[in-house]
Amino acid sequence: MQYSLSDISAVIKGQLFLNVPDSQHFRFLLTDSRSSGMAAESLFFAIKGDRHDGHKFIGDLIKTGVKNFIVSTDVYLQHQDANFIRVENTLDALQQLAAYHRSKFNFPVIGITGSNGKTIIKEWLYQLLHNENHIVRSPKSFNSQTGVPLSVWQMEENHTLAIFEGGISAPGEMQKLETIIKPTIGIFSNIGEAHSENFISLDEKIKEKLKLFQYAQSLIYCRDYSGIHDAIQQSGYIENGLKTFTWSRRLKADLMIGRIEKMQTETTIQAVFNQQFIRITIPFSDDASVENAIHCWTLMLFLGYDQEVISKRMELLSPVAMRLEMKQGINNCSVINDSYNSDLGSLQVALEFLSRFTSQKNNANALAQNKKTIILSDILQSGKDEEQLYAEVADLIHANKIDRLIGIGSSISKQSELFHVNKSFFKDTDDFIESYSSTLFANEVILLKGARLFGFERISKLLQQKGHETVLEINLNAVIHNYNYYKARVRPDTKMMCMVKAFAYGSGSFEIANTLQFHRVNYLAVAYADEGVELRKSGINVPIMVMNPQEQSFENLIHFNLEPEIYSFRVLSKFSEVVKRMHNGQQKTFPIHLKLDTGMHRLGFEENDMNELIVRLKNNKHIRVESVFTHLAGTDEPSLDAFTKEQYNRFTQMADTISKHMQYDFLRHVLNSSGISRFPEMQLNMVRLGIGLHGIASSPAEQRQLLNVATLKTTISQIRTVKKGDTIGYSRKGKVDQDKIIATIGIGYADGISRRMGNGNVSFEVNGKQAPTIGNICMDMCMIDITNCQAREGDEVIIFGNQQPVSELAKKTDTIPYEILTAISQRVKRIYYQE
Repeated sequence: MQYSLSDISAVIKGQLFLNVPDSQHFRFLLTDSRSSGMAAESLFFAIKGDRHDGHKFIGDLIKTGVKNFIVSTDVYLQHQDANFIRVENTLDALQQLAAYHRSKFNFPVIGITGSNGKTIIKEWLYQLLHNENHIVRSPKSFNSQTGVPLSVWQMEENHTLAIFEGGISAPGEMQKLETIIKPTIGIFSNIGEAHSENFISLDEKIKEKLKLFQYAQSLIYCRDYSGIHDAIQQSGYIENGLKTFTWSRRLKADLMIGRIEKMQTETTIQAVFNQQFIRITIPFSDDASVENAIHCWTLMLFLGYDQEVISKRMELLSPVAMRLEMKQGINNCSVINDSYNSDLGSLQVALEFLSRFTSQKNNANALAQNKKTIILSDILQSGKDEEQLYAEVADLIHANKIDRLIGIGSSISKQSELFHVNKSFFKDTDDFIESYSSTLFANEVILLKGARLFGFERISKLLQQKGHETVLEINLNAVIHNYNYYKARVRPDTKMMCMVKAFAYGSGSFEIANTLQFHRVNYLAVAYADEGVELRKSGINVPIMVMNPQEQSFENLIHFNLEPEIYSFRVLSKFSEVVKRMHNGQQKTFPIHLKLDTGMHRLGFEENDMNELIVRLKNNKHIRVESVFTHLAGTDEPSLDAFTKEQYNRFTQMADTISKHMQYDFLRHVLNSSGISRFPEMQLNMVRLGIGLHGIASSPAEQRQLLNVATLKTTISQIRTVKKGDTIGYSRKGKVDQDKIIATIGIGYADGISRRMGNGNVSFEVNGKQAPTIGNICMDMCMIDITNCQAREGDEVIIFGNQQPVSELAKKTDTIPYEILTAISQRVKRIYYQE
């Protein structure tokens, strides 16, 4: 839906001041001045808070291209180059606009509130329901007074279902959120002590949260929370037409939960519904996940889903990504930054994330120690007695085997005796910074976990590795999304092998492998044994195939349980000899992967090798064929489909021939990323996901379903004006035909930028606008024309990312995305984050 400023002014009852044409279509509502990437389509609400005032940043936003503002002061008198709507309260105006937008839609809206689990339930419902619905949902955990309006603003006419969270911390807040969300179906997840400090009692908080559902049609909740049940019965909402649909472990309910059987990595939940015994299995074993899954189960039953469908989808639930960022730190440390909030639940999540990651290598031959340090601020708004609160914190720290605690804040410092680890405490962040020395940190993983009030970003800057300002940001959420996209397109019994060779296409082998391992990938593949060895040393334990095994690495392959690709009789013989010698007569077999050449003509056994190959395999008691596979040469080219089918048929015949003479089964795989969707009939036992994992597809339709993973950024080192007739760079290739403003940026071909990108062949993004290169690319820097950009020294320059995909750069430089990604040098700092 399109709204002009005049329309919006009428909705929010503001005074309109038009200085530039009112012809905008606003896609984005902004409350954060740092989020102005799509300036021309953004409407900024200058919200005043206890520690911030959005009006202070209007001048800077105008420079970035934002031209439309909602304000509550006379700031509009200072700017004649933008439009303004003056209101009494900008937050109220934001909520009024979102409520008006919500009123334009009639499809079902699920509203979720409760003390815990809102985001997980929301994301799991998306996983469970997205096959039949076009779902709009809260980004991340946008459930606040500003987050909810921004979430609802996403609603469009093509959506069929909405899922929004609502969170509160004080009385009076939920009534405002109810007018914005207007849920037709509600889920009240649970009630606890989080954010209780502004409520007289738990009952008061329950009644406040319940206001979200006063006009809903249906409400789902657990009857075992007696406070919630009693409040619903006394609210009068049922008499006004609210229908309830409940679950319980011990009371009469629509869904009666029976036995819950937990195993190491999964849980089976039995229940009775409509006098029928039913069950689900989820790939989680913690109590919170069980409760969240039952809420989702109850909703799906309420919506009429078949139990068999529910059961299958529940088995495929995946963990929900977290808002964490990992950077390379000083002295061979890794820094995980989680300064988003400071409650017990998020602390536990962060500690689990910390346990999943190890530090980076300090050199090519040695790995950093896995020492774990946490820098933790006071935990605010818990509603708990301090001694009880920090006793629970201490339990978490001890359970997660944290080596060192640095506590910052008066409250945690008072409870120092509860922590039985190497520890030190500071009254505030300034106190810590005054005593800081870089020698205090080395060879460890450091988790920064602090409330925003403590300003831990200053500590993060101290701990981050200094030097090169060019960085490659890796969005692990996007990796997970893309992995799940392809996983959803293969049969449930088809395994996934993910390629992490070539430093995981430049993104970082360990970090990508670790993320995939956490999401239960079946296989990883690397090019050389050294890559696999480093993954094993870093704690990666899933099966790994080595695609280019070399004779000198055979012992390492066996020692680190890395499975080689065998593509010739020479490699087969040499590897078998090493296996026999290292097993020293033991009756053990080692897994191998047979490569068949069906038309690629790069590596592999050919059809006329089959008889000799079978004889050698049958006579070899030291190896076992784990898989047989081939490379298809043209799955991304429709014009080569006939040849692809020829290859597939040839492979099938060759693999069948081998299978007839083996006394065991083996896996078969032929498809790469582009083939997974185009040739579902060729999925076989396993598929190999490579470039698709990084958000790059061969078809436009599929590309729209993927998320960008890597964003390469640098900064402006210097800006100068160059006069007409002057030249720029080596060999005077950059000729200036008129006066221009030129920026020198800190990236060059030593960082992996091809010289083909110079001389205007490509443009980079500066504050939302394109700036073409000018002159030759230098070793450590290059120059861009920012005449049409508003920029300052130190501003960010995006080489490729969400708005400028790496595939577009590849087209302009006559190459492929693989080459650009794998060329990014190791001196470019990688930053990994999850939201």
